[in-house]
Amino acid sequence: MGKLARVDSSWTLFLDRDGVINERVFGGYILNYEDFLFKKGVLETSKELFGKFARVIVVTNQQCVSKGLISIDALSLLHQKMVQDFQDAGARIDHVYAAIEGKDKAPFMRKPNSKMAELAQKEFPEIDFNKSIMVGDTDGDLNFGKNLGMKTVLIRSEEIISVGPDLELDQLGDLIEFI
Repeated sequence: MGKLARVDSSWTLFLDRDGVINERVFGGYILNYEDFLFKKGVLETSKELFGKFARVIVVTNQQCVSKGLISIDALSLLHQKMVQDFQDAGARIDHVYAAIEGKDKAPFMRKPNSKMAELAQKEFPEIDFNKSIMVGDTDGDLNFGKNLGMKTVLIRSEEIISVGPDLELDQLGDLIEFI
């Protein structure tokens, strides 16, 4: 397979969290950092991969907050620890956006809605969605990227997918050879 895109330092990498960065708990939620397990190779390849992009943005649906399973402060702390682990590995995450409402509840931040990407572009005006890649493991992630004109990458999992991505991979670090 050829290149997904000719990425340069003007591109943005959008990443889903559960199933892409960390092991996803099917039928459950990550509620504390002790249960946050990075997927194989993610930290080890993050410096090289993330370094190819102007921005690295995490966009994650976390309805566990609206369900009262975790507070917004506890979720923010979990994300701060994740970002610090990436920094310790020599990689950077520019921002983490979390949609905390339940499915089909206002303010409709959840993927596939584009609100988290719009917030990222407002904070980082240089973001061009046509020069962005969205990496996820669900139809919602792929539709989020496709609806905005991004290249889409599926990280394979148990999830049943009906949306065709531009590229399918077993792990995030494999993206390096396609950009």
